[in-house]
This record gives sequence, C-alpha cells and structure tokens, in this order.
Amino acid sequence: MKRLIKYTAYLAEYRSQVLLYFMFSLLGILFALFSFGMLVPVLQLLFTDSKPNPGAAGLLAKVTNYIYDFSVAHGKMTALSYTAIVVVIATTLKNLFVYLSAYILNPLRNAILRRLRNDLFTKTLSLPIGFFTEERKGDLMSRMTNDINELETSILSVLEIFIRDPLAIIITLATMIYISPQLTLFLLLFLPFAGLVIGKIGKSLKRPSNLAQQYLGTILGIIDETLVGMRVIKAFNAEKHQYLRFMEVNNTLFRVRNKIAARKELGSPLSETMGIIVVCIILLYGGNLIFSGHTAMTGPVFIWYISLFYQIITPFKNISSAYNNAQKGAAALDRIEHLLTVENSLKELPDAKPVTEFNTAIELRNVQFAYGDKKILGGIDILVPKGKTVALVGASGAGKSTLVDLIPRFHDVTGGEILLDGINIKEYKLSDLRRLMGVVGQDPVLFNDTIYNNITLGTGGATQEQVEDAARIANAHNFITQKSEGYQTVAGDRGSRLSGGERQRVTIARAVLKNPPILILDEATSSLDTESERMVQDAINNLMKNRTCIVIAHRLSTVQHADEIIVLDKGQVAERGTHFELIKLDGLYKKLVELQQVK
Repeated sequence: MKRLIKYTAYLAEYRSQVLLYFMFSLLGILFALFSFGMLVPVLQLLFTDSKPNPGAAGLLAKVTNYIYDFSVAHGKMTALSYTAIVVVIATTLKNLFVYLSAYILNPLRNAILRRLRNDLFTKTLSLPIGFFTEERKGDLMSRMTNDINELETSILSVLEIFIRDPLAIIITLATMIYISPQLTLFLLLFLPFAGLVIGKIGKSLKRPSNLAQQYLGTILGIIDETLVGMRVIKAFNAEKHQYLRFMEVNNTLFRVRNKIAARKELGSPLSETMGIIVVCIILLYGGNLIFSGHTAMTGPVFIWYISLFYQIITPFKNISSAYNNAQKGAAALDRIEHLLTVENSLKELPDAKPVTEFNTAIELRNVQFAYGDKKILGGIDILVPKGKTVALVGASGAGKSTLVDLIPRFHDVTGGEILLDGINIKEYKLSDLRRLMGVVGQDPVLFNDTIYNNITLGTGGATQEQVEDAARIANAHNFITQKSEGYQTVAGDRGSRLSGGERQRVTIARAVLKNPPILILDEATSSLDTESERMVQDAINNLMKNRTCIVIAHRLSTVQHADEIIVLDKGQVAERGTHFELIKLDGLYKKLVELQQVK
C-alpha cells in the first residue's frame, strides 16, 4: 500500500483538480445527509401528536419547530410537499456532485497511468541490449500492458481510500455521534473485528496475483514465438506441441485466477453480512434504549440513525474492495518496480565529452568480455585506422558479433578498453558516439511503418531528395518506386510485406542516409537468392566506400579486399593478416575457406 501511495506523487501537477475532487466529494456527502435528514422533522409531526419544545436546543430541534409552525399555518400536506421538493433537489445535487467528483477522478487516474507507461517505456529504451537477452519478451510486454491495467483499479482505489470514502465515514459517523453518542460508541466496539477479518482476505490475494501476472507474461511469450515461427511449426507438424505448451500455462492461469476471484468476491458479501448483523444489534440495543427511556432519541430519529449506518456501510465496503484491489495491484507493482529500478550497467559519465568527428583510429586494447562467469572474449588487440576495412571471420560462436557490439557500447567491456581517437569511448557522450557509427545487421530490422520513415529512422530532417539518393546508392530506389504507394508503402510487421533482399537494401539505405564515418557491417547475403544477393552486395560495396569499416565477413569477395582480416577462435585472436598472407599461413583461415564457412 505504501508503494501505491508513492505513485500518487505523480498527481503533484494536478493539485487544483485534487482539491476540486475533495470539494465535490464533500458536497456530495453533505447533501446525502441532508436529503434524508429533512424527512425526520416531518416524520416527527406525522407520527406524534405532541407539540415540539419551543426552547429545545440543537439544529434538528430548531428545524422541527420551524416545520411544525409552517404546518400549523399552511397544513401538514403542504409542509410534506415542500419537504419532498427539498429532498428531491438535495438528492439531485448530491448525485451531481458525485458525478463531478468521478468526472475529475478518472483523468487523474489516467494521468498516473500515462506517466507510468511513459516511465516504463523510457526505462526500457535506456537499458543495454544485454538486459533483453536475459528477460523474456512476453514478460516485458506483460509488465507494460497487463500490470499497468492491474494498477488502474488499484490507483483509483487509493484515491478513494484516502479522499472520498474516509470523508464519508468521518462526516456520517460525526452525525451519528451527534444523534446518539451511547449507541455509536457501542457500534464502534464491533467494527474493528469486521475490519480484521476483511483485511486478512485482502492480504491473501497478493501472492496469487503475482503468479497470475507471471503466467500471463509466459502466455504472451508463447503467442509471440508461435506467430514468428509459424512456418517452422507447420513444417515440422509441431502444432500439437505448441498447443500443449499453451494449454498447460493457460490452464494454470485459469486455476490461479479462479482462486483470486473466489477470495476477492468474498470481501464484499462478507462486509455486507457483517453490516446486517450490526444493524440487527443496533435495532435491539437502540430499541431497548428507547423503550426504557434511557435516550431522548425518538422513533423517526432512530430510523434516520439506521439509514445513516446503511450509508456508512457502502464506504466501508468500498474500502474493503479497494484494499483487496490494492493487494492485487501490489503484486503488479512489484513487477513494474523491478523494471523501473533495474540498474543500467551502461552509465554515461556526468562530465562526458561531446564528439562530432572521427579523425585517426579505433583501437581495442586487451579487450575482455564475459556474461557472468562465462568468458566470451579475452585479450583482443585490434587497430582500425581511419579509412581502412577490417574483417572479422571465425566459426559460429567465436565471438564476432559480441566484439562488434562493444564498439558502439551496446555492451561495456569487462576488461581492457576501446579507444576512439586515443580516448576511451566511455568518456564520450553515448549519443554522440553512436551518431558516428552506422550498423547494418545480419537480420534486417524494419518497423511497421512506411518505407520512408524506416529509412529516415533516427536521422530527422531529411528531405525526400536525400532519402531517394540514399535509396539509389543502396539499389533500393527502383523497387520502392514500383510499389503502389512508393516511399509511403507500409513495410508491414517486421517488414513482412517486403522480400528478404528488399528489407536488406532498405536497412542499407538507412545507413547511407545517416552517412556515418564508421560502419559496422554484419554481411547477410547467404540466405538470399542469386539476384537479390548481387543487388545487396553491390549496395554494401557502395556503402563501404570512403568509410572506416568493421565487417563480420561471410563472403570471400569482401574478405579479399579487406586491409586486415582478424580470425577469431573461442574468443581469442587466432590469426591476422591479409587474405593472401593468411592463405599462405595455411592455418585456421585457410581451413575455414576450404570448408566454405567463409563465403
């Protein structure tokens, strides 16, 4: 509950709306008391023949005397008619203020949810790539969607708990004390017991709710894997396998949610049952006080007292439900806070230096990298002078992709250092460092947006002419213009509306438009048909002109023209030299060529 309250700090910029919500809630409660309270003097006159005491003190006595005088002058029916009109007006005003308070409350709740979503997404964007290799994508999506939705009712409950319902309880209880302190004191002795029982039910909801969110995240992960791998699933007749995986988790979620629902729904009926028990006790005890003459309370006032108690039951029920919802929300909040508070291992120095150009060389000095206890790279020394091309080759798992990911600081080295123009890259502003580099991956990543927006991703301010020039260099302009909507054609989810070669050329055009002095390239032509491979390879050659290039090489044609080839084996530099030097060496590189692992 304390952590839920912490997130209401997001309401700081909405202080005026919170004040209005408080005022409207207060007016709604006061008019609710007034609407039924007006009937008491009339009931006094209708059901008792005795004249009220003209000298009696108290607001209720004065109102009763006024209505008595009015009924004598104009008749009881007239007095009753006017009272009914006043009750209708008061009830209308009560409901108006209840509506206005809800009208203000909903935007406040949505404001907190909007801020939370923004904070979660911003945090996700700031985390290093390594974080996403350790977390399930479905689980992360569940935290940003389902857990936020779970908090929606919890946040609304917190606002109600601390503003509207306690206000209603305090004002109603004060009125009940005013009517009969003795009866109200007796009533207060029983309420803590009821609250204790309901509170225990609420506490029992937290752990199952946490499990439910975890299983929902697992389900989202299975759905995502199934949609992405549908071709493989059908090719291997694995529909039943995926179905059984899904059903196992879905059935578990079914049982957990039923358990949560059973406990949650018990809270409100239990509080209402206890409320009725208390009403019956009040009837017995209060009736005894009236019959024995130990109280000045009359029958009509006693009826009003009981109606006030019924009015106070609703806020108590709301608090009971809100408390249970808050316990469910606490489980969702645990998962959200885990993401919001996860430490970002990629930290920019407070006095980081700006960098706008690349002048001399990139140097890796004794670079080491490990995932936990697993060593991936060790003792790597590479110098890449400006304008040169260095190719990385090696068998799968040799550490090539990990090595190139260290240069734009997708990960930080665990030992050694990487220098850009003689300065450790950790001393530069991260955004400036990455602005100097273009990355073309082996798997082309396109977003469900227009081809134009996919090419201009992250550059901003590019003209149509500049985009078309970049596309021409990437051999993409012709196929784009042949599309029905040209550059405004939507690429589809993950670029599904484009062929493999077309997707690759769009990503190359993106790198061309960025025009970085340093290019990190993971060649990906091996999975393409001959025509697409030729077009993509020509685009890659155009992209590499007049740039400093670090290439993970899969094609022998690229390797042959590299200024230096680094052969990696089990995270170590096994050989280095030009293509012809390494062939003469008759070592690992020549073996890789012969086995066609380098193509």
